[in-house]
Amino acid sequence: MGELRLEDLSARNIVAANGLSLKPGQEQFIAPVSYAVAASVINPATAWQRVVVLDDVVVGFIHGNFDPDSPHEEFRACLWRINVDAEAQGKGVGKFAADALAAEARKRGFDHITVIWEPGEEGPEAFFHHLGFSDIGQTVYGETIGALQL
Repeated sequence: MGELRLEDLSARNIVAANGLSLKPGQEQFIAPVSYAVAASVINPATAWQRVVVLDDVVVGFIHGNFDPDSPHEEFRACLWRINVDAEAQGKGVGKFAADALAAEARKRGFDHITVIWEPGEEGPEAFFHHLGFSDIGQTVYGETIGALQL
């Protein structure tokens, strides 16, 4: 496998990011209800959005949020969304992106990042646990809140 790199999300690569494929059953886990509700109040200035590129092909997307003033602790430094193309899953792309988000959080002075996911057989729970996230609670919608200490 070639070398992975990050690029800011831009007009040049957004179509490729939107076209990332999923494995069957994964579509239902893309955006937990909590994120859809919070999206109406998220500040675009706090968003950290990157694509992961391998051999000049977009193979992943990560959206983090850094808002130390958020009234919701789980949104102050969080992994908002991560998507790895079906063909690239299991090859370290997601870990690479999550590690970059964690490094950015450390650089900004955070001591942990959070993520929210919907439980389910085809869901991302095993992936987040593999990265080191620990379950710390649930949202009012029954989604799991995980935290990764930095």
